[in-house]
Amino acid sequence: MTSTSLKKQAIRGTIWTIGGYGAAQILRFSSNLVLTRLLAPELFGLMALVNIFIVGLHLFSDIGVNFNVVQNKRGDEPEYLNTAWTIQVIRGVILWVVCLLITWPLALLYEEPIMLWVIPILGTLSTLVEAFKSPTVLLLQRHMKVSLQIKMELVIQVVGIVSMIAFAWIRPSIWALVFGNAMTTLVGILWSYLLPGDRPKFAWNKEAVREIFSMGRWIFLSTALTFVAEQSDRLILGKLFPLELLGVYGLALMLSDVPRAVTMTLSSKIIFPAISKFSDLPRSELRSKILHNRKPLLLALTVGMALLIGFGDQVIRLLYDSRYQDAAWMLPILAIGIWPRLICVTIEPVLFSIGTVQYTTFGNFCRFAFTVAAIFLGFSWLGTVGAVIGVALNDLIYYLAVCYGLKREGFGCISQDLKATALLLGLVALFVAVRSLLGLGLPIDGWPLALP
Repeated sequence: MTSTSLKKQAIRGTIWTIGGYGAAQILRFSSNLVLTRLLAPELFGLMALVNIFIVGLHLFSDIGVNFNVVQNKRGDEPEYLNTAWTIQVIRGVILWVVCLLITWPLALLYEEPIMLWVIPILGTLSTLVEAFKSPTVLLLQRHMKVSLQIKMELVIQVVGIVSMIAFAWIRPSIWALVFGNAMTTLVGILWSYLLPGDRPKFAWNKEAVREIFSMGRWIFLSTALTFVAEQSDRLILGKLFPLELLGVYGLALMLSDVPRAVTMTLSSKIIFPAISKFSDLPRSELRSKILHNRKPLLLALTVGMALLIGFGDQVIRLLYDSRYQDAAWMLPILAIGIWPRLICVTIEPVLFSIGTVQYTTFGNFCRFAFTVAAIFLGFSWLGTVGAVIGVALNDLIYYLAVCYGLKREGFGCISQDLKATALLLGLVALFVAVRSLLGLGLPIDGWPLALP
């Protein structure tokens, strides 16, 4: 594929990704508004805890099967693809057994007997059943067939949302959230087998296994540390906060994470596959291409983040009832804290494409250690506010580690990052001034000032 045709495909893919993500967020936000009126906040807190451990199982056992299919030169070969699928199935069976084993200790730790039922059901679906998903889905990502991916994801999301709301309307309980997750998983697997391509079958090519596990050891360590770095806040806050407040925190985190989530989607569907196709270029030439194409993305993210930090609290105050109002002051703190990680996401795929995963691995380790210390110290000094600020600061540590790796590998971008950050701070200051003129106060108005 020529550079011109790849650029056109990337532009089309970007348009589809942003449009699809926007549609997905509208669906997610709309369903969240409905569900928060049908279900109590503590149910969302409980579901957040359950999902943390199930996601953790996946990340603590990730050996980079998906990554290898997208990045490896042999990714289209049936024998390679079937070997990857076989490894995926074996991993799924092991995860399922582990999920059953951890159920009782977790229910005891958090003193929630309902976990004895929720964890095995969701765990079976997301580990054992999900493992049999056809690998043809990965080929869509490999070849940047973004439009089909987006259509699939939106249909699956709609099925899950409708199922969840219908169940919650009839019986407002934790089982509404479980049922929606179950429908999402089952429809996704069914669709994967309707895609064009050969049906997967068990295979074991020794060379393919060697290649997958060679990169997989770094992927395993990186994703394991990613989990503890990204989920340690909810694991710890699940003990420090009541479930109701944890559910409110989860809402603020979800809204503040929207820019990063859309950028991560662009990264996995467009940036990483595109960079992988040109990873053999001289690094100076590849860096120049990346930084040139990164400018408009950073500009768009800067404006979006400034609006979120400056006025996001007003969305919560307008659309959510009194039980969720604490999310309003949490949102701007968490949003501004995500900025360092956000700018990393726009360029760190280059480290994966050249096989240098160790920098992000080290970054996640530092982020995890900082998060644990910052939450406990912040909570002891300033209570709820201090804990939230501690979470918000952790992405800065990750950014410094990745920045070091980019500089060492010849992809330094600190000058571009500083310009974007200066623009962000200027826009936030402008929006705060506008708020003052409108009599809206500060974005963090309403935070609890009392110490614990």
